[in-house]
Amino acid sequence: MADPKGFLTTPREEWPRRPVAERVRDWDEVCVPGALLPIIGAQADRCMDCGVPFCHEACPLGNLIPEWNELVSREDWRAAAERLHATNNFPEFTGRLCPAPCEAGCVLAINQPAVTIKNVECAIADRAWEEGFAPPAPPERLTGRTVAVIGSGPAGLAAAQQLTRAGHTVAVYERDDRLGGLMRYGIPAFKMEKRHLERRLAQMREEGTKFRTSTAVGRDVDAAELRARYDAVVVATGATVWRELPVPGRELAGIHQAMEYLPLANRVCEGDLESSPLSAAGRHVVVVGGGDTGSDCVGTAVREGAASVTQLDIYARPGAARDEEAQPWPTYPKVYRVSGSHEEAGALRRAPGVEADAHARVFAASTSRFVGDGEGRVSSLEMVEVDSGRRAVPGTERSLRADFVLLALGFSGPERGDGLLAGLGLSLEPRGTISRGGDFGTAAPGVFAAGDAARGQSLIVWAIAEGRAVAAAVDGYLTGSGSRLPAPIGPYDRPMTA
Repeated sequence: MADPKGFLTTPREEWPRRPVAERVRDWDEVCVPGALLPIIGAQADRCMDCGVPFCHEACPLGNLIPEWNELVSREDWRAAAERLHATNNFPEFTGRLCPAPCEAGCVLAINQPAVTIKNVECAIADRAWEEGFAPPAPPERLTGRTVAVIGSGPAGLAAAQQLTRAGHTVAVYERDDRLGGLMRYGIPAFKMEKRHLERRLAQMREEGTKFRTSTAVGRDVDAAELRARYDAVVVATGATVWRELPVPGRELAGIHQAMEYLPLANRVCEGDLESSPLSAAGRHVVVVGGGDTGSDCVGTAVREGAASVTQLDIYARPGAARDEEAQPWPTYPKVYRVSGSHEEAGALRRAPGVEADAHARVFAASTSRFVGDGEGRVSSLEMVEVDSGRRAVPGTERSLRADFVLLALGFSGPERGDGLLAGLGLSLEPRGTISRGGDFGTAAPGVFAAGDAARGQSLIVWAIAEGRAVAAAVDGYLTGSGSRLPAPIGPYDRPMTA
């Protein structure tokens, strides 16, 4: 504990964002470059070094948060990087993309703003790369065992890196032309520039991990043959089956799934396309779904030059503070949050003819039907206010202009018809996820499942924890003895809830 009074004397200060008018003209990250380091030491001083640090329990990785807070306060960046990387393979990803359940579990958050744990993490990760504190860590010797990892999202990459460092020969199979899963084509560059991903992939290549892109297991490679070639297989394909909105008018042109829209915008940033064939430019955009993916669609549509952007959330607007009865500390509370995308939509393009909040969001709103323009294209959306049970409130029907609609309703599990699951002999749970046992193993010997494909749609920090844990299970299976790799979670662990 570097400053025993830091939490009393220093207010919370977050990484400042660039001005809205500036950042919507590019796809760079929204925060001000270089503005974090001048403030982060004092922010780390706010950590109370609690006797029982609940931030550990709130984070599925078990990050050693008080330890690296103190090291940052002392400006011992090398030691801070070592402690951070001891539990997290990719802190530069979580420091930008994770919603920080650790901050909800911060003891200081009982009656004050929490420590800016996420910002401290990001500062350490970035400093580690700048100073060379994250060198490749190839194994000292090879075991002669081989592992195929299917999927290159955070769970697959974490599993691959851990198993490679343990001495196994690992090949990652990715069906897209580039690695990264949703971090590549689902997450907009303004939330995480792809250079962070490329840098980590280069490190993994130097350590010995092999990558096979544009290779869909079950289609380009027979799944059963792949299993026969490797000593173990990890399925980490993610939950890519998107949820639908089965209402009248869904067949109209101009209504798209978020994961049809966002990858094209990312390909424009990658230089694959000059412009997106699903661009929101000049359109009145309505995003159906109030989560992070919906927020990503909002920010993307603003940058593409949408005429207006509105986001619909079926839930009531949450309060500004934690509901101590429904969501007591240290659980992750549902509170009113404003992302950078929401700031941009509210400041630049207010939704026409609708009672949205200051950030272009409409709460407690359910879509009842889409209306066409007579030529087969959507022109408006009819919605109704709902109560806490999602029941329509009579007399609250409204029509919203919408000639470009994006559905961001979440995901229900891995894809079923691509030959992968059948080829490996895997079964599904009733909710659509891959069935597995307490050791992450499936019914097929030597085949393990990790990440959203088995857990269900979750956070990036849980995906990395899954990857690390399944790597320990695979290592134990291959060696026939207990693994020395850390296993931060079990397959049945869940976030803290009331």
